[in-house]
Amino acid sequence: MSSQPPPPATTGDAAPKHTGVGKDLIQRGVYKPNPLGTATFIGLRSLDPLLQYQILARGWGTSLLTKLGLTVIPLYASGTPVSTMMHETGIRLLDSLNLPLPRLILLAMATGSTIKQIFWLTCTSKEEFPPSAAASVSAYNTVVNSLASFLLISTATSAALSTPLVTIPGTSLRVSLPTAVGAVMYVIGMALETVPEIQRRRFKDAPENKGKICDAGLWGWARHVNYAGYTIWRTGYGIAAGGWTAGAVVAAWHLWTFAFRSIGLMDEYMSGRYGEKWVQYKRDVPWMLFPGIY
Repeated sequence: MSSQPPPPATTGDAAPKHTGVGKDLIQRGVYKPNPLGTATFIGLRSLDPLLQYQILARGWGTSLLTKLGLTVIPLYASGTPVSTMMHETGIRLLDSLNLPLPRLILLAMATGSTIKQIFWLTCTSKEEFPPSAAASVSAYNTVVNSLASFLLISTATSAALSTPLVTIPGTSLRVSLPTAVGAVMYVIGMALETVPEIQRRRFKDAPENKGKICDAGLWGWARHVNYAGYTIWRTGYGIAAGGWTAGAVVAAWHLWTFAFRSIGLMDEYMSGRYGEKWVQYKRDVPWMLFPGIY
């Protein structure tokens, strides 16, 4: 399956059938709402931050990893969060969670990914998203996020135990270098995925662009620039949880998935629908994911 909900296609005729590169989750070319699918997606994705909180703060992760014979970073000692880094952010709501900063950052990433994907479905996508697709995409994201949470709390893999520590600008808060790098990549990747999806929706909503391929904004950089954004923030998530090795594994997995499956599905769909226009767009924008690289 694709590692994220595939991007919404442009408006027009029904999509051609895909052959040779697997089956797409989205009903491409079917432009109608699916209330059950939307409700399923919103419900399941909204549960994920609650699950991650249980893993990171309520002992679910500790219990499971201990049963597997793994050592876990203790959360509390004499009622105080265990961490070489301050956990107080000065924001009452966040501090009430009483989490060390690395765990708080990972919980924020899980929450942000939920908000972003619900925004994608309800505000930028026009195509039908059935319950089966909603369940598959939600399950994938929950599994990946949970694995990251387990990596963070295990002493063998936690990025929170890495050195050196860096100070967050403008604060006295300190985090490990992988945590800081991962957080920055997460923000950049989220923007690089979300902004082009908004640009495409606005482009396709304009009557004068009917039947055209969106080449506006970031779509003039790379043909699947939102996939690049997803790969970046997912990699950052992995680095913030399990350090450089975990980040490399996450990056390799998503690059492979996009290069050998998702991009093939989109290329087949767009070729069948737009013909020579798509060929010309690929000439004008030769890069698939990262401008100047790939």
